[in-house]
Amino acid sequence: LPSRRSRENPFLAKIEWPAGCLPHLLVHVIGKTAHPNCGEAAPAAPGRVARGTAIMPAVSAQSIITIGNFDGVHIGHREIVQQARRLAAPHDAEVIAVTFDPPPIAVLRPQHSPPRLGPIDQRIDALRNAGADRVVVLEPAPQLLSLSAEQFIEKLVADHSAVGFVEGEDFRFGKERGGDTRLLAELGRARGFEVSILPRVETRLSDQARAPVSSSLVRWLVGRGRVEDAAACLGRDYELVGQIVRGDQRGRTIGIPTANLDPAAYRTQITPMDGVYAGRVQVDGRAYPAAISIGVKPTFGQQVLTAEAHLIGFSHDDPDVLYGQPARFGFARWIRDQYSFPGVEHLVEQLRRDIGYARSIYEEQSSAII
Repeated sequence: LPSRRSRENPFLAKIEWPAGCLPHLLVHVIGKTAHPNCGEAAPAAPGRVARGTAIMPAVSAQSIITIGNFDGVHIGHREIVQQARRLAAPHDAEVIAVTFDPPPIAVLRPQHSPPRLGPIDQRIDALRNAGADRVVVLEPAPQLLSLSAEQFIEKLVADHSAVGFVEGEDFRFGKERGGDTRLLAELGRARGFEVSILPRVETRLSDQARAPVSSSLVRWLVGRGRVEDAAACLGRDYELVGQIVRGDQRGRTIGIPTANLDPAAYRTQITPMDGVYAGRVQVDGRAYPAAISIGVKPTFGQQVLTAEAHLIGFSHDDPDVLYGQPARFGFARWIRDQYSFPGVEHLVEQLRRDIGYARSIYEEQSSAII
């Protein structure tokens, strides 16, 4: 991987269907469950993602819609959702975020599909926290991908009583990304809905450069270990999400036990550059300050990528209690590169220094919040 210190940053610079139905189009909707026959929607359990084959009618009489991949749900995405809330207020409308899983590029050009910044459940939670009343998750099935830009918007307007759309300036939509913000504005004037287009949000990075925030920029930063700059773009620490699995348990033998993340997590998500990081791990209902290692354990000659964390302050009578538990590894600050030590005793000395530094970073951040 390129050095985290690299300064070469490329980011500084009409189909008729039964009403309410799209055949074979998988939809996940927060708060409503579709009947299999595309009929009336029934309430779903609060906070759950319902699955069905219909684009659901809106809960309120009208809605403001924003559409996007929303990978990472960064501060630019959050500003779009907040603008949708402002637009919704005078209409007493709900805010609906429409997203895709997988992203359309993963179906159309899988060889060009980048690793994701998080799983769909995390994206849904982040959109809800940003202010969306509902999140509709569309599977990019052929029927959906064949819709022209005009057909796609008309279907959303009809099925959700949309009175407005909020998007970023680089928004593209419809078959072969044929629609843009200019077309959306034209459709709004013709169909009578509002359109609000926002410029990209910029942030200042640690090298003092100002950059427009995008999911691509966040991936670039994470891949170079610049997790503090990634957090500035996301508005929160970047996280790897998965389950705790059994590792080789070598940490127990040297007095520094670790929790290992299921490799499936970093086969689908972008992984920070190899190194040691200060951060926190959310698991078993608690958040622990942690020293997190990403790499191949060069001291032991291992060649398999591993993400493991020493949880500061964790203790339990059963050391295996965390196995199978869902966890979030949050990366707050880069500490050092991975390198091979001349012996285990030298490794242990350094790990203890890493843990002390990770603890001090946690205390520093906690005092700043207070």
